[in-house]
Amino acid sequence: MSPRPGQVTGVGVGPGDPGLVTVRAARLISAADVIAYHCAAHGRSIARAAAAPYLRDGQTEEVLRYPVTTGISDHPGGYDGAMAEFYAQAAERLARHLRDGRDVVVLCEGDPSLYGSYLHLHERLRGRFRSVIVPGVSSVSAAAAAAGVPLVQHDETLTVLPGTLPADQLRARLAGADAAAVLKLGRTFAAVRSALEEAGQLGRALYVERAGTDRERVEPLAGVDPADVPYMSLALVPGRGHRETTQPGVVIVGLGPGDPGWLTPEADAAIAAATDLVGYRPYLARVAVRPGQDRHASGNTVEAERSALALDLAAAGRRVAVVSSGDPGVFAMAAAVLEQAVAGGDRWAGVPVTVLPGVTAAQAVAARAGAPLGHDYCVLSLSDRLKPWPVIAGRVEHAAAADLVLALYNPASRSRTWQLTAVADIILRHRSPATPVILGRCVGREGEQLQVITLADLSAADVDMSTLVIVGSSATRAAEHGGQPVVFTPRHYGEAGAAASSRHPRRKSTPAPRPAPDG
Repeated sequence: MSPRPGQVTGVGVGPGDPGLVTVRAARLISAADVIAYHCAAHGRSIARAAAAPYLRDGQTEEVLRYPVTTGISDHPGGYDGAMAEFYAQAAERLARHLRDGRDVVVLCEGDPSLYGSYLHLHERLRGRFRSVIVPGVSSVSAAAAAAGVPLVQHDETLTVLPGTLPADQLRARLAGADAAAVLKLGRTFAAVRSALEEAGQLGRALYVERAGTDRERVEPLAGVDPADVPYMSLALVPGRGHRETTQPGVVIVGLGPGDPGWLTPEADAAIAAATDLVGYRPYLARVAVRPGQDRHASGNTVEAERSALALDLAAAGRRVAVVSSGDPGVFAMAAAVLEQAVAGGDRWAGVPVTVLPGVTAAQAVAARAGAPLGHDYCVLSLSDRLKPWPVIAGRVEHAAAADLVLALYNPASRSRTWQLTAVADIILRHRSPATPVILGRCVGREGEQLQVITLADLSAADVDMSTLVIVGSSATRAAEHGGQPVVFTPRHYGEAGAAASSRHPRRKSTPAPRPAPDG
């Protein structure tokens, strides 16, 4: 009685790291009677190396050695004829095992269905034996992960191309691509680089070599030496939703108030792509350490020096991420860097500066409380380190008179404790003592506290530099919903505003005088 025929399975083992072999692939590799894999004349196989931890004693190995790898052959049928003959012979070698009832696993780098050599065997065997394909992590996925960039987002499309395409076809397809991956570089690198340049994609293109292995290499493709490009590499063009965080320059990133969930994917990608991180020491401490990145931490009052350092690093060809808490454009580093860049004239004229938004402290505190910023509001810093107190007092006066919700940053510090009382007095000239006030401390971080008090109690409130204060308008309401306190400012202002005007007619006043400094 003839044995039951075996099964042939093309198993994707990923880009080379045994840790990227799927659980299903590992199980099938260990269970197989015969392990087959392709290799060049040298006999080395990336696929076998990735599968090595899952092999067991007693398995038969079939080494499928390519007769030619360069596209040149003295075979009567040329390269195509030589390869067709090779695959026919290889299929028959495996068929003998299958007829004898042995299960065969063919190891494939990456994913078998993405330019995988196994498919040539699959087509020749599937009509006679049960033939299965098990997917693996593709080189494209591994390269995008290695580069730390979103490859495609939203409704973008991805174009995957072999570098062996004729130059005119390669150029045309790259020119119309949202995002692209060009495989099989090696000897095709120079042609691929030219096609990328002619298609206007070279500035966005990344070079990724041996992704997912301990020899991984990622850098802008424009600077790669063609003489140093192996076959196991590819060109990656991220979609246009990905900003140019991989080119030399300064990217100013908002980390959000503290909760890692409030860090945007765009900002996270910029941080991952940076060679250097620059920032205030406590903010840098919130960023995970990544191998190969240099960190430049500094104190809290050296914004100009920090900005100059970032610009100098970028001018030297580095990819620099300047990190800020919250949003970098709100009382943070974006203005400082841009001010230095402009003042530096020719020194930094060629350094691109990009600002990426973040969740602000005002947004975070407002969200925790409900929706106090639902109507017009004003954002002010009470710190008089960079602007005089009379300016602060005047702006508070005007914002209060305009019946705006006020979001107050930097309300107090160890040496600056009197301003909050002065601000409360100014606002009380225009606002009811019962006006809701929100105190949000360390929102999104360890030790988070949220209080809802009234304007009458604000001057005695316990606040510090980690606290943000939101003072409601005449329309802002504090209520309960579902047993929880909520504060919100309705978007329709008419009736509330009219009522406020009748209750609190505006009267002429002068800004509160500045008390004597306490050091």
